[in-house]
Amino acid sequence: MPTAAAPIISSVQKLVLYETRARYFLVGSNNAETKYRVLKIDRTEPKDLVIIDDRHVYTQQEVRELLGRLDLGNRTKMGQKGSSGLFRAVSAFGVVGFVRFLEGYYIVLITKRRKMADIGGHAIYKIEDTNMIYIPNDSVRVTHPDEARYLRIFQNVDLSSNFYFSYSYDLSHSLQYNLTVLRMPLEMLKSETTQNRQESFDIFEDEGLITQGGSGVFGICSEPYMKYVWNGELLDIIKNAVHRDWLLYIIHGFCGQSKLLIYGRPVYVTLIARRSSKFAGTRFLKRGANCEGDVANEVETEQILCDASVMSFTAGSYSSYVQVRGSVPLYWSQDISTMMPKPPITLDQADPFAHVAALHFDQMFQRFGSPIIILNLVKEREKRKHERILSEELVAAVTYLNQFLPPEHTIVYIPWDMAKYTKSKLCNVLDRLNVIAESVVKKTGFFVNRPDSYCSILRPDEKWNELGGCVIPTGRLQTGILRTNCVDCLDRTNTAQFMVGKCALAYQLYSLGLIDKPNLQFDTDAVRLFEELYEDHGDTLSLQYGGSQLVHRVKTYRKIAPWTQHSKDIMQTLSRYYSNAFSDADRQDSINLFLGVFHPTEGKPHLWELPTDFYLHHKNTMRLLPTRRSYTYWWTPEVIKHLPLPYDEVICAANLKKLIVKTFHKYEEEIDIHNEFFRPYELSSFDDTFCLAMTSSARDFMPKTVGIDPSPFTVRKPDETGKSVLGNKSNREEAVLQRKTAASAPPPPSEEAMSSSSEDDSGTDREEEGSVSQRSTPVKMTDSGDSAKVTENVAQPMKELYGINLSDGLSEEDFSIYSRFVQLGQSQHKQDKNSQQPCSRCSDGVIKL
Repeated sequence: MPTAAAPIISSVQKLVLYETRARYFLVGSNNAETKYRVLKIDRTEPKDLVIIDDRHVYTQQEVRELLGRLDLGNRTKMGQKGSSGLFRAVSAFGVVGFVRFLEGYYIVLITKRRKMADIGGHAIYKIEDTNMIYIPNDSVRVTHPDEARYLRIFQNVDLSSNFYFSYSYDLSHSLQYNLTVLRMPLEMLKSETTQNRQESFDIFEDEGLITQGGSGVFGICSEPYMKYVWNGELLDIIKNAVHRDWLLYIIHGFCGQSKLLIYGRPVYVTLIARRSSKFAGTRFLKRGANCEGDVANEVETEQILCDASVMSFTAGSYSSYVQVRGSVPLYWSQDISTMMPKPPITLDQADPFAHVAALHFDQMFQRFGSPIIILNLVKEREKRKHERILSEELVAAVTYLNQFLPPEHTIVYIPWDMAKYTKSKLCNVLDRLNVIAESVVKKTGFFVNRPDSYCSILRPDEKWNELGGCVIPTGRLQTGILRTNCVDCLDRTNTAQFMVGKCALAYQLYSLGLIDKPNLQFDTDAVRLFEELYEDHGDTLSLQYGGSQLVHRVKTYRKIAPWTQHSKDIMQTLSRYYSNAFSDADRQDSINLFLGVFHPTEGKPHLWELPTDFYLHHKNTMRLLPTRRSYTYWWTPEVIKHLPLPYDEVICAANLKKLIVKTFHKYEEEIDIHNEFFRPYELSSFDDTFCLAMTSSARDFMPKTVGIDPSPFTVRKPDETGKSVLGNKSNREEAVLQRKTAASAPPPPSEEAMSSSSEDDSGTDREEEGSVSQRSTPVKMTDSGDSAKVTENVAQPMKELYGINLSDGLSEEDFSIYSRFVQLGQSQHKQDKNSQQPCSRCSDGVIKL
């Protein structure tokens, strides 16, 4: 019987699309180009998708012969040498999916990729470019006048912006889930292998199975968690017709990786954010929750720490910590038609039994276990009730749901008015957040795949002994989750998540034996590297949901943000305001079409004719739901039975059905990650090697002064960071200029003045807009460039017409003038949009007078 388990590597990583008059032939191969599969796509059907997988694995010689026969058989005249019957259309790296609007089907292919991270030898790629090809032949094409408009809307979802995939690592699940599956009892995997063999897709799939008593490995492939998959609807039509290796699931969010060098020992710090595809949308158009418990702007953030000196899930050291952000799980919204900087918050439906919150927290119990900890950062005290509406309703919902839960699994609610603490000069916001972070990590614990170090047993730290989670013989499991929210879940939430992540990172480093105490100080190379990762993460998520980068950052709450950055903060606020007013509606239409929330149908209203998309996201408005949960026993019985462990990771019959298990020889390419990762016979360049290009604590943060302690855990002075010492000439000159002008410059705005502008949707204080990182860049540079272009074109006429200089800040009176100024452009924008004419006032994203 096999003695180990490993993830199955997809055998379809390189694709070539060949074209004839009647068919497309999609040829896919593994990375070594030793095994090939072929898909046949019919081009004679005008509106149906006919796709055939011949269920055979070809060798390189066999596929060459097959293509040669196809070329010969499709020539115009038999034996003619002058023209080819088989054309090579495009090369690709994966299939995003198939989509149809009002005519025939399109195929979406990944034509360019870039490696963004590496976890145990499993590469994670970012989509850099795609190609959308119409399948039916021109001779059978039935044209429709609105097809081109649907195509433009669909392509507004930029697949080259923060979409990620992997051929061997399941990005929709956490590291804890993926490694837990690999450690299942081998007897259970053997029974699953027998069952899967009976339901095998390939007719030749069992030819290479090892004999009884041979040395082998179980290959495991798990079903993705569809909530975080963004092309599930695009692949649904072929899911049951082709081999699973053709199905490449992609996630949307953020992925970044940096190298922490500890006296030459490489440790990879990876940050992965998965954005939910349920109830997805833009800032003011998607608030609260839908009738199924899915909330707006829900993002699962996972930080992974691994010792890069050993590249193996079985022999290496890995640790992870997961936390979640998401809108307040209630029926609420904000009306932006009033053009107010703070649109009023409206509770849309009465929910006295907290039905939607119950569905949401039941999902969290199933995926994360208990305890569920809510960190609510919205305002508690306001002159005019605004954010406090959400706090009061959320407290009532949690109180109602907790009275029916077992006492040991109740939902923990932590309210903390971050805006109030920020305004106070006597309170340190990050110190208070650090106290909250310590208590949270102690309750939930974290995941590590190895037992406690012997040094931890000899010299145990008192904080380590208080750590929660679940201790197992092979390490520790995280049980429970921290759920952080403010109003928008952008700026305040990102800072709070950074502080919790920093606390968890200290425990992770301690568990791997890399530091002697589970504690990390600010101004160390390790924390600076981690802070840069989190700021890139926050900028990316903010651009996706809010239309601009972060307004408030960690440096703002540390009160060390340079005063020169405040004008840039105002520009980001105006950019966010402009994006919400003009472009969010079009972006929302694109997301609805891409995710399959809206399906174009002949004879029914078009997407742009709908007055609202409310009924598309709330299915109970179109039909009565078959069952309604109990008002008291609101949880799923199987889930509550296994708490504090997450039900998705429990070894049971229901979860085993989600796995595909095969038996391989230990040197077969489908499970040999070393053969996949190391290509000794391929020509490679050091400049293109990923591990050399990623951000490094030694190269980018550690000072190069002789005699400096090289440890990344040593506290540095602000001017000692490697980025200022080794920065380019312009950066050094800028730093000198800032120091020279600091004494003669006017004082920075007061905390009260800074709090008057918008953070998320609230009034906390301003934050510096740091320079965009040039690492493996999660943030799309064109977005910030466009926003700068917008504010520049707005600023000039504002100064000429009203004498208002936007770079000096906006009073309430100035902001109302600016709102009316933008409203003029918006009204014209709506008129042009309704008349289906190009907008004369906001073409190219620039307001014109």
